[in-house]
Amino acid sequence: MRNIVSATLLLFLSTFALADGERDNNAQTVRRVPAEGINVPEDRETALRNGLSTLQHSIGELQKSKDATTRKLLPDVMIFERAVRCALDYNEFFAPKDINKADELLQEGINRATQLAAGEPKWITQRGLVVRGFVSQIDNTVQPYGLVVPDSYALDHSIPTRCDLWFHGRGETSSEVNFIWERMKNAGQYTPEHTIVLHPYGRYCNAFKFAGEVDVLEALEDVKTKYRIDEDRVSVRGFSMGGAGCWQFATHYSDRFFAANPGAGFSETPEFLKFFQNETLNPTPWEVKLWTMYDCDKYAINLAHCPTIAYSGEIDKQKQAADLMETVLENRNIRLKHIIGAGMAHKIDDVSKGIIDEGMAALAKRGRNSTPTSLNFETHTLKYNRMHWLTVDAIGEHWQPVQVKAEILNRPVSRFTLQNVTALTVDFPAGTYPGNIVSSAIKNVQVTDFAESQVQTLQVPGPTSDGAWKFSLKQVADENGRQTWTVVDSPTSDKLAKRHNLQGPIDDAFMDSFVFVRPTGTAANEAVGTWSAAELDRAIEHWRRHFRGDARVINDVDVTDELAQTANLVLWGDPSSNSVMAKIADQLPIQWTTDKITVGEKSYDAKTHAPILIYPNPMNANRYVVFNSSFTFRDYAYLNNARQVSMLPDWAIVDLTTPAGNVWPGKIVHADFFDEAWMLK
Repeated sequence: MRNIVSATLLLFLSTFALADGERDNNAQTVRRVPAEGINVPEDRETALRNGLSTLQHSIGELQKSKDATTRKLLPDVMIFERAVRCALDYNEFFAPKDINKADELLQEGINRATQLAAGEPKWITQRGLVVRGFVSQIDNTVQPYGLVVPDSYALDHSIPTRCDLWFHGRGETSSEVNFIWERMKNAGQYTPEHTIVLHPYGRYCNAFKFAGEVDVLEALEDVKTKYRIDEDRVSVRGFSMGGAGCWQFATHYSDRFFAANPGAGFSETPEFLKFFQNETLNPTPWEVKLWTMYDCDKYAINLAHCPTIAYSGEIDKQKQAADLMETVLENRNIRLKHIIGAGMAHKIDDVSKGIIDEGMAALAKRGRNSTPTSLNFETHTLKYNRMHWLTVDAIGEHWQPVQVKAEILNRPVSRFTLQNVTALTVDFPAGTYPGNIVSSAIKNVQVTDFAESQVQTLQVPGPTSDGAWKFSLKQVADENGRQTWTVVDSPTSDKLAKRHNLQGPIDDAFMDSFVFVRPTGTAANEAVGTWSAAELDRAIEHWRRHFRGDARVINDVDVTDELAQTANLVLWGDPSSNSVMAKIADQLPIQWTTDKITVGEKSYDAKTHAPILIYPNPMNANRYVVFNSSFTFRDYAYLNNARQVSMLPDWAIVDLTTPAGNVWPGKIVHADFFDEAWMLK
C-alpha cells in the first residue's frame, strides 16, 4: 500500500514540476515561449528544403486549376507545406525526432498533391486518423485540424453523425509539425462509437481564446462542409488546458452543444492564478472588468442549456476549476455532475473514463434541445449575446452582469425578466416555433426589470403560418424622459452604438479579418515613431509566434475602400506618418495633434505619449480601426494560459518614457472603456 501511495505522490509532484510554477511569476525574467529550437544539421536542412521546394511547385500548379473541387481541397495539402516551412524559417524543431516528423509530413503533402492533380484525393474518403485544413478568415493563413473518422461513417454522407470536439492540453512545443504529426498517429483520449472526433489546433497554446476560439469555430464549420454532422449531436470536451477551453465553450456557446465534458484546466483567471500559481495579483480596474470576458463562473447559468459532466483527479491541483464551478452552479440551483478520479493526479483513470463514456452516450442519444420553451442566460458583453431563439441586441453597460429569464409558452403571457438589457430579439425560424400558432395568434409579453421590479405588458405580433415567430423589443424614452419598453421593427438604429462584434475591447479586432497598416511618412515626434515601429515589428513576430498566423501588412497609401469594407484596419504611427490615421483622426473621441493628446478634459504631451484605441472605422462603421496595438497580452502571459486575457480596454494613453516590457507596451497613464454610444465616459 505504501508503494502505491508513494508512486501516486511521485506522479503528482512530477506533474507539477513540469507545469507552470512560481518560477514563472517574475515578469522581469520571462522565458521565451516557444523556446528556441535546436540546430538542424546542414544535410538535413538541405533535404527538407528540397522536399519543400517540390511540394511548393506542386501547390503552385494546383493553384492554377479552375476546378472548384481542386481549389476546395488545396488547404488539405498546404497545411504540410506551411508546417515544415515555418519550422525551418523560425527555428521550431525542438528535438531531433521533429526533423524526422517533418520528413514524413513532406511526403504526405507530396502524395496528396499528386493525388489531387490526378483527380483522386484518397484522404477525403479515409476513415480513422485524418488531418485536414482550411483558410482562416482572420489572416488568410491555412490552419490544420485533426479528425478521427469512425469505421461506421457512411462515405455517401447519408447518415448524420455525432461529432465530439476534443481540446488538447498545453504544449509549448506544439508547432504545426508536432500537432499534425500527433494527429496522424494518435487517436486521443476518447473515440466513441459512431462519432467523428474533431481535434482543433486552436492556433497553438492559448487555451482556445481569441484567435484560438475562432479557430475552433472555423474548423467545426469546415468539417460540416466535408462530413455529414448531426447539428443536435455536437459536444465539447477537453483536459488540462483543453479542459479550460471546454469550460469556456460550454458556458459561452451553451446552445450549440448537446453536452460538455471538461477535465481539469481552469475556469476563470483570478482565483486560479492565486491558487495554482500562487501569484499575487494587483489588477487595474479595467483588468478586473475584462476578466469577465472569459471567466466562466460569470456565465455559469448558461449550463442549464448544456448538460455537463466534469472530471477532476482527486489530488490534481487543477481540480480547483470544477470545485469553483460546482460552488457557483449550486448558487444558481444547478448541481454539477463531477466525476472525481480516486487517487488521481493530472490524469483520467479508466473507471472514471467508463462512467464519462456512458454519460456522454446517454446525452448523445437524447441530443440537443434546439427549441427550449424557457431560457436562462447571462453574459457581460455583446460578444456573447445569444441563447437559442433569444438575442440581446443592446445593454445598459458593458462588463456588468446581463441576465435574462424568459418563458414563451406560459400562456396567456410570455415572461421576460431582464437585467442590464435595453434591446432584444426573439426569433424562431420557419417551422421551429414549439407552440400552437392558432392559440398564439396574439401574444402578450410581460417584461420585468430585475433591479426595479417594474412590470410592463406589451402586445407583439403572433407566429406566422409557417411556424415562424419573430419580434424585437427596445427601451425608448417617453415624453417624460423615462425609459419604457416598446415593440420595434429593428432593435438597432442609425446612431453609432456598441453591438455584437462591434463592442470592443481592443483584442476583439483580432478575432476577425484584420490588416496591419504601416506608415510611409515621418512621425511628428521621434519617440512616437520609434516606439510605434518597434511595436509593429513585435506585433508581426508575435502574431506568428503565438497565434501561428502571418499578419497581412500593407502601406497606408495602399489602403482601399474595398479593404476598409472587408477588414479591421490596424494603423501604426501617428497622424503625421500614417495617411489613413490622418484621414480619420478628427472623427474620433480622442484627439491627437502634433503637440498633445486630448482625452476629455485631460491632455498629454504628444512628444512623450501615444494613444492606443479601438473604434468603429469612420470609413466603414461595420469594421474596427485600431491605433498602435495588436493583441494586448504580452510575453508574461504566455507562461500561464489563465493570464492570456485582454490587458487593455477600449483605449489607453501610453507614456513612452517607460520602455515597453513583458506586460505593458509602456507605462499606462490612463485607460478606460468607451460608453455604449462609443463616447468617452
